[in-house]
Amino acid sequence: MSWEPETMRLVTIISVAFNSEATLARTIESVLNQTYEYIEYIIVDGVSKDKTVEVAKSYQSAFDERVGRSLTVISEPDKGMYDGLNKGARLAHGELVGQINTDDWYEPDAVQKMVKLYEKKHYDVAWGSIRIKKPSGDMIKHAKIGKLWTTSGWCHPGMFSRREILLEFPYPLETMYDDFDYITGAYRAGKKVITINEVISNFTFGGMSTQKSFTEVKKRIGITYGIYRKYGMSRFYWFHRVALEMAKYILG
Repeated sequence: MSWEPETMRLVTIISVAFNSEATLARTIESVLNQTYEYIEYIIVDGVSKDKTVEVAKSYQSAFDERVGRSLTVISEPDKGMYDGLNKGARLAHGELVGQINTDDWYEPDAVQKMVKLYEKKHYDVAWGSIRIKKPSGDMIKHAKIGKLWTTSGWCHPGMFSRREILLEFPYPLETMYDDFDYITGAYRAGKKVITINEVISNFTFGGMSTQKSFTEVKKRIGITYGIYRKYGMSRFYWFHRVALEMAKYILG
């Protein structure tokens, strides 16, 4: 027997784009083809120099033809990805908001799973596991919250939040770890933060957080430890970050 939601909650999905024409279609189609029907999709473009906006707008009729679906595309200057996500959150009408990068894509039942979890647990923020697409092969990063508050089980591409929480804790536009800053702020404020160990999205390996140089490792340690201290957490986390980043540096 198929699952039916208690109420048809509107869910907003936000993608921030910049020069994303090569990968954007796959991301859009993963939203368009969700098993959950009531979805508002907002694409926030930072004035791309390629055909990103044209690709996005080419799906307008496909969304218009689907009951419960809508697509909004905006293109204007911004201060980067997190500024775009803040902008999308302010524009959102959904009770829940998911955020997916334009080189990543959702599993077909991602939204349905997160709405079902919300109906059971009434979370403020939750995330599921992600499938990491690496040249050496796929791996699953399992969503979890352990005794230590850490990025080890943190899966931003699988995250959904109540819109009010995103507005209460906007991304600070300070570092490349603004997403971890957001979730740490919400967690330390006592918001209900939970996980589900089911694959929600597919993540393309790469980017600033995976750079292998020792200079980048030291930079990441400094940034993430700074976030811990910003929210009054133990100095012990400096040793934790060193151990975690060195393991990533050695093992890849």
